[in-house]
Amino acid sequence: MAKLSKPREGSLQFAPRNRAEKFLPSVNWSVVLEKSNLDKKLKGLLGFVAYKVGMATALVKDSTDKSMTAGKKVYLPVTILEVPAMKVYSIRFYNEGIVAKESLVSIDKELKKIVRLPKALPTISAPEKYDDVRVIVYTLAKQTNIKKTPDIIEVAIHAPTAHEKFEYAKSLIGKELSLNDFVHSTLLDSRGLTTGHGFTGAVRRFGISLKQHKSEKGRRRPGSLGPWHPARVTFRTPMAGQYGMFARMQYNNVFISSGNISEKDINPKSGFSHYGKITSSYIIIKGSIQGPEKRQILLTPSFRQTKYQLKKKYEFQEIIV
Repeated sequence: MAKLSKPREGSLQFAPRNRAEKFLPSVNWSVVLEKSNLDKKLKGLLGFVAYKVGMATALVKDSTDKSMTAGKKVYLPVTILEVPAMKVYSIRFYNEGIVAKESLVSIDKELKKIVRLPKALPTISAPEKYDDVRVIVYTLAKQTNIKKTPDIIEVAIHAPTAHEKFEYAKSLIGKELSLNDFVHSTLLDSRGLTTGHGFTGAVRRFGISLKQHKSEKGRRRPGSLGPWHPARVTFRTPMAGQYGMFARMQYNNVFISSGNISEKDINPKSGFSHYGKITSSYIIIKGSIQGPEKRQILLTPSFRQTKYQLKKKYEFQEIIV
């Protein structure tokens, strides 16, 4: 019988446990726009693609109000993300949640690896009716040392009206977008894929206990697959299968610092383990983030902030690898 304190591992909230189809998960931008506590006058992108460099230790000054270490220097575990520039691929118009029109604005050579491109760009024009404008952006991955193929994703725009979103989107055409174009707060949500482990058994996948060593038909499997009726194996039964490479979202990551490697070099002499050296901009976040090194991570403003995380404030000093 399972313990009352730990009746089961493997939340049924995440089902089915299949390998994700794409590296960058889709985002319900309407929820992020509605619930993010951002200044309505601000204009900018609500998402930015980063690449996970790895974890390190950061020396910071704790400026949290009423903290036990307030005013003192403390060591924190942090995750470092490299954030290369992005460019706009197309502008997408929505009307009542349905795509009304999409206008292509870029035919750069980097895009030939992932999409088909026309020989010439069409003229940009808005449809008669639209209530939202978003942009399809792609990363300039060649600015990093890890890959050359860009990643492409849809990103929402934060602006007071749909017309102002369109005007802001037009102002981004042909420009290299940096972190300054990203509207973010002290808390960030990260979306990405967890580390993949391939095909694993029920013990590792769901945390079931090993059976007694004299048990028949294996120790590392469930004792029963279910009752006679219904005469099928239900989805609640812990079974072997895919473990990891799942799309997950992590809420309320505390922002520590950001910058460009040309202004403040945080690279160790030999580079970061399994990643190498950062060559563009970076962002430092407290704690861990899902996925291995070099994994694509989409950063967005937090839309379900908690007071406990919101009050944390740190002044970055240096990185200790």
